[in-house]
Amino acid sequence: MPPTGANDPDGGGLAPGLRAALWRYRLMSSVVGVMLLLLVCVAIPLQYAASQPAMAGIVAPLHGLLYVVYLLSAGDLARRARFSTGQLLAVVCAGFLPGLAFVVERRTTARISASWAGEARRPTRSGRREPGGRSR
Repeated sequence: MPPTGANDPDGGGLAPGLRAALWRYRLMSSVVGVMLLLLVCVAIPLQYAASQPAMAGIVAPLHGLLYVVYLLSAGDLARRARFSTGQLLAVVCAGFLPGLAFVVERRTTARISASWAGEARRPTRSGRREPGGRSR
């Protein structure tokens, strides 16, 4: 279940559906990133340098399956956060290069949090705002 409340530094002010989609995306981004690093840095070298293909035979298909789940979670987040084509392409390609998933996930989370925080501070036509960024 996605974190909520004061312990969630990235979820404050986000719509519940977007908060859950962001949490799923962050989880899958971390899992896919770790699996890709494991595959590239451990399993493939074991397969070719030490003639030990067993680990690559397990990690490679597992990474492929988890990448499909990652794509689904990224697509859901892109739909809810209204990503541009370039943003969606960056998120999709983040699963191809080892380590890039972590960088893109942090930037995506920061961008979504900042855009929602900016909308919460935007004044109404009358220009008045309530404390906490809510307009009257």
